[in-house]
Parts: sequence; C-alpha cells; structure tokens
Amino acid sequence: MALTQKRVAFFDVDNTLLKGSTLFFLGRGMYQRGFFTKKDISAFVLANLRYRLTGRENKDEITRFQNAACEFIKGHNVIEIEKIGQEIYDEYVSPAIWKGTVDIAQEHLSKDEEVWLVTATPLDMANLMAKRLGFTGALGTKAEASNGVYTGKMIGNLLHGREKALAIKELASNYGFDLKNCYAYSDSHHDIPLLEAVGNPRAINPDTLLEIRAYRDNWPVYDFRRARRIKKFFGPTAGRLAALASLLSPRKIKRKGK
Repeated sequence: MALTQKRVAFFDVDNTLLKGSTLFFLGRGMYQRGFFTKKDISAFVLANLRYRLTGRENKDEITRFQNAACEFIKGHNVIEIEKIGQEIYDEYVSPAIWKGTVDIAQEHLSKDEEVWLVTATPLDMANLMAKRLGFTGALGTKAEASNGVYTGKMIGNLLHGREKALAIKELASNYGFDLKNCYAYSDSHHDIPLLEAVGNPRAINPDTLLEIRAYRDNWPVYDFRRARRIKKFFGPTAGRLAALASLLSPRKIKRKGK
C-alpha cells in the first residue's frame, strides 16, 4: 500500500489524557454498584500497582496484571458493562480529563489530522472515550466475549510498552500512513517504544525517566500538573531566598525550626 501524507497523533490515556487510571475509575464505579467485594478490588489494585512499578522489566508481573484485569469483568454481560461504562465516564472519567491534553488533540483535529488513543485500558472503554471526545478512534486491550458475556480471557496481549508500538505500526500498515510524519504523546517511560516509533514524540506530565529522555533528545514537554508547575516556577527563586535569609539571620531561622 502506498503511503499517504496523512498525519496521526497517538495519545496514551492514563496520566496523559486522564488524571489517574481508567481502570481505577471503572473499578470504583462497578464496586459502588455491587459488582465486586472489597477483597476483589484490593487484589486488583495490588496487581495494578505492582504492574506499574515493574511491568516493563518483569514479565511475571505483566501476566499477573493481565489475569487480574481479565477477572475484573469475567462473567459480566457486555451490554451491561457498556452502559455502566457510560455512566462511569460521566461520573468519574470526564471530570478527570486534562483540558490541556484535549486542547492539543483538538489542534491536531483542526488540521485534519487523526487522533487515536493507545492504551492498556479495555478497548470498549477506550472507544467510548474516543467517541465522547470526538477523536478518530482507539487502540486498547481486547477482552474476549462469548454469547454476549466476557469470558475472562484476553485477545492478544495487554497493550503495554512495546505492544503499543506494534499496534500503531500495524495500524499504519493497514491505513498506509507514514509514522515518521506522526505524533505520539505519553507520560510514562514505559511508552518510550511508542514514542520512538513516530517522527514527533512528545511528553505530557512525564515521569522522571521519561522527562530525562525528553530533555536529552529535545522532545517537547507539556506539564499540566499545577503543583509541578508551581514548583518549577518558584523552586529556584524560593531556594535562593531561603539561602539568603539563612545567611542574614541564622539564629532566627534556627529558633523557628525548633
């Protein structure tokens, strides 16, 4: 297939588009509706945490999280979960969306460029988010269903790390666009393979490792976290003022600290 000049912008979801975890919001909403016990939620949250801390390096943790994510919706009716997903989107997800990220996405759309979400979030939820925000589409983790009920099995792999890069490469091959002309946005160093797969990588609310990589390679960085912006703006000035105050009145500073 001949390559087109079409540009596509790919966005990670958790902490990039959304303040927090989509699965956390989904789990919270389903727990409040009596779908799970506290024990179920605790087991899932623990698997989620361990996966986020070690998922890239430890395949066992990825497998453990995959199993927890599958058990999360196992045995539930697909249509019922879709309806609940819409309620949870309105209740929890929509208020937690970073406006700055949406503004960037809208700028791409205004230039007739496509916008796709690329996330480990279940594809049904990712598609709902993309539809509500007016984006082109979504790539997400696919959960198997049989006779309208989730089986607890996953189709393919969890869309994480290198799997995201493989997914957008497959999409580019199917639709005939050149990834060198495309953009990708993420907050996490786990998504460096995704960012490296495009010609225009960008960091949004980056973790420390991604921030280091972004500054090293001159990738544009956007940070919509208010506390972080305040810290960056006032940090050096406050530090110098504190040092000056200490030199001018060391005894007062010492007594105040007791």
